[in-house]
Amino acid sequence: MSGLPRGKRAERNSRWKAGNRIRLLENGEEFFPAVFSAIESAQHEVLLETFILFQDKVGLALHAILLEAARRGVQIDVTVDGYGSPDLTADFVGSLTDAGVRFHVFDPRQRLFGRLRTNLFRRMHRKIVVVDGVRAFVGGINYSADHLADYGPEAKQDYAVEIEGPVVQEIHRFAREAVAPAVGARRWFRRRPSAPSTPGPEAAGDAQALFVFRDNDAHRDDIERHYRIALRAARRQVIVANAYFLPGYLLLKEMRRAAKRGVQVCLVLQGQPDMPWVSFASRMLYDHLMRAGVRIYEYCERPLHGKVALADDEWATVGSSNLDPLSLSLNLEANLIIRDRAFTQELRERLERLIRDNCNEIDPQRAMDGSWWRLAASYLMYHVARRFPSWAGLLPAHTPQLVPASAYTMAPGALTDTGRDTGAEAAPPEPWRWRGADRVGEPHADCSVS
Repeated sequence: MSGLPRGKRAERNSRWKAGNRIRLLENGEEFFPAVFSAIESAQHEVLLETFILFQDKVGLALHAILLEAARRGVQIDVTVDGYGSPDLTADFVGSLTDAGVRFHVFDPRQRLFGRLRTNLFRRMHRKIVVVDGVRAFVGGINYSADHLADYGPEAKQDYAVEIEGPVVQEIHRFAREAVAPAVGARRWFRRRPSAPSTPGPEAAGDAQALFVFRDNDAHRDDIERHYRIALRAARRQVIVANAYFLPGYLLLKEMRRAAKRGVQVCLVLQGQPDMPWVSFASRMLYDHLMRAGVRIYEYCERPLHGKVALADDEWATVGSSNLDPLSLSLNLEANLIIRDRAFTQELRERLERLIRDNCNEIDPQRAMDGSWWRLAASYLMYHVARRFPSWAGLLPAHTPQLVPASAYTMAPGALTDTGRDTGAEAAPPEPWRWRGADRVGEPHADCSVS
């Protein structure tokens, strides 16, 4: 998906930028108010990418805020993934496009027999927002009610960051280029750096930051490479909290090497998985990692959806990339790499609290005393993980397209608050709103969507 030639590996993503202010946002209770406030204050432009946008109370709240911004003249581009957001109604999308929002769908596919989805691979999994080129959000949180605690036991635990400062210029340029093919913009600028149309953001803080992404062209392993660099450089501690954990051979090797030289390597993985087979596959690697000294914790409060990590005192990352074959070999992903003591310390405190209050540590003895079939399965899973990146080339190799909503018919039928097409009329879910002065999320009966 990049304009760079595949062999031109030296031009990797953006450069480190100093002078940034980066704020950690945990779960929808912190993330949604921050994003909605930024969009409400937008003056010129909003660029929003997300894997999932559901027509539930969070999606309706976002819809209302985007609609209001578009009506006051803000240029808005919204991009959703065709697999992750398959059930948006024509009314939901049409009211946005009628107001001037440019709504794009990544790799939309008609379902076989009306049920089976075929766009399983090479998903647009990024979660990015850029407002007026001066404020950005990067992370793993989608626009759906299951990122709020009141959703119940299935509410997701997740993270994102709010960014101000020079690195926003890199994120802004990336997000604009991502929609350029869909809006008919010239593409020559993708092959060489060009000056932004507006002045770059001024210094806002002390953090150094690097925006990295993976695609299926010139940046296939950039996010994984930064994880490996951090593991090699670590001297005291590494904490990785990741929802779907089935990394490739090189990343597993760096984790084992770091643990063997005395680094405290801690993994925080799913104990209450939303996809049980993924958790089963991850557990097949426990023995291999724990024999090297890696400590593994399972988060058991609710499904873990986070994709964050830290190393020692200054390095951290927050983004959309899981450490599994889909994210590392097929999906379009985006992470922010951060060098900042204050941010890393805050992330450490939150993860250590999560480990202390809501996690169970895996007993190494129990993990290593498995039956013969568990040992065999662990061996098989390890080598599947090692070989998957090369095998991925055998999967369907179509080139996904970014399609304007006007060229794509959204799924028919009314949606319930669970996001499922019932084929029957249903009242829309009550939108989720927030009290701007207090930044507290709450239902608001007066929020209507036109």
